[in-house]
Amino acid sequence: MATTTEITYAYRNLYRNLLKAVQYSVPTRFVARNQLRRAFREPGATYDGKGIKRTIWFLEAAAREKGMEHRILKNLLRVQQVRYRKKDYSAHDPLKHAE
Repeated sequence: MATTTEITYAYRNLYRNLLKAVQYSVPTRFVARNQLRRAFREPGATYDGKGIKRTIWFLEAAAREKGMEHRILKNLLRVQQVRYRKKDYSAHDPLKHAE
C-alpha cells in the first residue's frame, strides 16, 4: 500500500511529464489532465510503482524527440478527445462513445 505522499508525488511527476510530452498544447493538455485525474480518482485504483516508472520513462521519451513515443501519445490523446466530443452526438455517428 502506497502512502499519500507517494501517490501525490506520482501524480505530480506524471502530470509534469505529460505536459512536457504534449508540449503544453492547449486542447491536448486538458484531455491528458482529465484522463490522469480520472485514473487517480477511480475507486478501485491500485498503486503500481513499476508501471508508473515505465510510464514516466515513456513520457520522457515522447518529450525528448518527435519519435514513435510522441506519435503514440498524440494519437491516444486525439482518440480520447474525439470520444469525449462525440459523446452526446447522434447515434448514427460511427465514432460515438459507447457507454
